[in-house]
Amino acid sequence: MTTHNLKIRPEYFSPVASGEKMFELRKDDRAFEVGDILVLSEFDDGEYTGRACLRRVSYIFTGPGYGLESG
Repeated sequence: MTTHNLKIRPEYFSPVASGEKMFELRKDDRAFEVGDILVLSEFDDGEYTGRACLRRVSYIFTGPGYGLESG
């Protein structure tokens, strides 16, 4: 299990933090695996806002399909 520190824009952070948005679409440039922890830190106008939330990877769609490229 790996912990990944990721930036997230405010318009996506709030729905993720509230539990309304249960997914993230990300390029797999970090070799994500099911069970990994994501530290999602809100990032706005080139700065961190101080808000963050933790989420565990429960599924990985590797594509291609649904308009997504492989990876």
